[in-house]
Amino acid sequence: MGSRARQTATLLLVGAAVVGLLLTRETVRNFLGYLWSMEHRYTVAERITQHGTAVEERLRGRFITVGLGYPPAELAYVSFKDVRRLEVYGRMSAADPWTFVRDYPILAASGVLGPKLREGDQQVPEGIYDAEALNPNSKFHLSIRLSYPNAFDRRMAQSDARTQLGGDIMIHGGAASIGCLAIGNDGAEDLFVLTALVGKERVRIVVSPTDFRETAASVTVSEPRWTQELYSALRAQLQQFRRSELQR
Repeated sequence: MGSRARQTATLLLVGAAVVGLLLTRETVRNFLGYLWSMEHRYTVAERITQHGTAVEERLRGRFITVGLGYPPAELAYVSFKDVRRLEVYGRMSAADPWTFVRDYPILAASGVLGPKLREGDQQVPEGIYDAEALNPNSKFHLSIRLSYPNAFDRRMAQSDARTQLGGDIMIHGGAASIGCLAIGNDGAEDLFVLTALVGKERVRIVVSPTDFRETAASVTVSEPRWTQELYSALRAQLQQFRRSELQR
């Protein structure tokens, strides 16, 4: 190897070392995993095989303790932007009440309180969504795509003459995000596997600016004009999801 080639190789190694020091271990893990996934495209089934046992070890006991089977028949992921918390609820049939299972810290969620209005505004949307798709090859380990924009989002956009609403809003791993909810890799594995086992069509995702179940909870957002209509719908929706005093 010539002198110039050795110098180039040394600079590349030093640069890689510096980058490694600047990045968190989880970020590096996600990036390396993404590079690997470019060569090997995982299926959802392969991800369940890869992470299913660890997820079951973490969660089965929690479901059994609160009187639910593992997995339950239906799931709901209820998140609050102001306190950065995501709560998991389950039930064994549509006739049963929702039962709190556990919560996860939201490690990153860009934007401020208020609904998402357009592509590129970096806002986490607010509303009631479905789990639209599972991505086993996410740049952020694993992800669940929300059904944003939903019918309400599109109707309000039409009334405001807004277009380009954006999309690809996810619950995913890691601790960085633009418009998504990042809950760390273990959390992403838990929700990804649960969603796959239950079936995405039986998973509800609620994103609220604050916990409207609290008597005094309120959010003042001047625009758009229909925000309070959205918040009234969220307030009503959240009444279904209750934690006991022992779980608070």
